[in-house]
Amino acid sequence: MIDPVAEVVSLLKPMPSIAKQVTGGGQWLVERTDLGSPFYCAVIDGECRLTVAGRMPMVLGAGDFVLIPEAYAFTMSSLQPPPRGALAQRLETSPGVFRLGDPAAPVEIQAMVGHCAFRANDKALLVSLLPDLIHVRGSERLILLVRMINEETGARRTARSIVLSHLLEVLFIEALRSAGGGYATPGLLRGMADPQLAPTLRRIHEDPARGISAGSLAKDAAMSRSTFYARFQREIGVTPMNYVTGWRMALAKQLLHQKVAKAEIAQRVGYASVSAFNTAFRRHVGMSPGAYQRS
Repeated sequence: MIDPVAEVVSLLKPMPSIAKQVTGGGQWLVERTDLGSPFYCAVIDGECRLTVAGRMPMVLGAGDFVLIPEAYAFTMSSLQPPPRGALAQRLETSPGVFRLGDPAAPVEIQAMVGHCAFRANDKALLVSLLPDLIHVRGSERLILLVRMINEETGARRTARSIVLSHLLEVLFIEALRSAGGGYATPGLLRGMADPQLAPTLRRIHEDPARGISAGSLAKDAAMSRSTFYARFQREIGVTPMNYVTGWRMALAKQLLHQKVAKAEIAQRVGYASVSAFNTAFRRHVGMSPGAYQRS
């Protein structure tokens, strides 16, 4: 049986970027803006404050894990941050190990943080299906995975990039498993937590080539069309047919990247002819499949 969450993470293709071990003491603050890339943090000991644009500040404690699939503006700081404009104190004590705040102050926080990137051909669509922030408390598995990523980043072992990519995939899936779909922001995770929507989502992912309409999806879910439409949009954040088209185009981009013939792609993603596929692709992507493949 196809698992839509695993399929989305697999298509995102997370790749390693930065992994750090961080300690802090006294007053300190780290600010990041306009990254647009995934960020994660695992707190080993102590407490800190995380403030993400558009959200109330969060206090993170020992055993907490946070994942932001698309981080733009956020700050991490001591519980009492330094005054605005104060000179940031940040010292790299050894490769990948950083000390924040007054070097003479006692250590009050130990954490592992990291950034990664997505190699997906349709990153925006896929990221939109994930919660905008995942916060998990007390997950030893997540802490262990972050520790393994940090260790692998610091070591120069054979096949390091492949190992890191797979560890990041497992980290994302484990985080999504632990997030509690019913409490997530609208998206795939919340849809998969809905007992009537989850089978419908699986069918879309298992067989995107079949004839699909809002009516047929509502019938599959044993709901009236209007009830299904409203529930799908509320839980997943897009209309049913926008989801179907977006998923088909994400698969089409992947197949174009693999140099699969357009006639075969059209058949595999549910279009009766190359012409119909070309029209849908151009409408969704803004260019023809051929132009996309050349680019």
